[in-house]
Amino acid sequence: MAQTVLITGCSAGIGRAVAELFADRGWNVVATMRSPESAGELAGKRNVLVTALDVTDEDSIAAAVKKAEERFEAIDVLVNNAGFGLYGLLEATSVQSIRKQFETNVVGLLATTRAVVPGMRKRRSGVIVNVGSIAGKMTYPLGTMYNGTKFAVEGISEALRFELREIGVRVKLIEPGIIYTNFANAMEFNNDESLAVYQPLMQKFGATMEELWKKGTEVAVAAETIYEAATDGSNRLRYLVGEDAKTWATMLAGMDSEQYFANMSAMFGL
Repeated sequence: MAQTVLITGCSAGIGRAVAELFADRGWNVVATMRSPESAGELAGKRNVLVTALDVTDEDSIAAAVKKAEERFEAIDVLVNNAGFGLYGLLEATSVQSIRKQFETNVVGLLATTRAVVPGMRKRRSGVIVNVGSIAGKMTYPLGTMYNGTKFAVEGISEALRFELREIGVRVKLIEPGIIYTNFANAMEFNNDESLAVYQPLMQKFGATMEELWKKGTEVAVAAETIYEAATDGSNRLRYLVGEDAKTWATMLAGMDSEQYFANMSAMFGL
């Protein structure tokens, strides 16, 4: 029988690409998103169940998991992909926005995992794939909130790996660099031009990120890596995606914290 994967955040970007890839390879796919009407061609695939799931709403998560198990009996793989980026000045960012960032990227990931694990425990098998970021291994200017959530996903994945090993479930962590999706257009970016002291940093950040964007990776590469992590049968935890992520990871391995800070300051012209 075909295996089943539940993926969060499938309306666009990495989530959409992963859902299409698994479906094309014969998997049963539970493609979840906050607004199922944006599913497009996914909704017409025989082996795809499109359903609403908002990772910040526990009832929504429970309902989606129930529908998945009713349709396909079991969830073999969970891909925690849903998330968004919150960047900019801390002084210019509301506490409401900060809460939303952590509720979505961290609490939502934990809540969805918590809802899926009981079924995996009963079968003593399964794979949890958490989509993190190279931003969970390194920081950069104006990434305080987003970096904070992705550092959290790193720690969560490491610790959960011990716990879920006891029930035969493997944990995987995907660490993409810059991926060509609509992520940049969908993110929240906060500035306050009256805070003049920060404005040179804002300008340098924009110019540097424009250059780094040119070294990004196509979304299909991220989807293939997630598929590999879900199906390779190994106990490997981390999967870097993109040459930029691999370069940064190598750079990090050879530096202490002060060297890293100096290197990134120079990169951003600070």
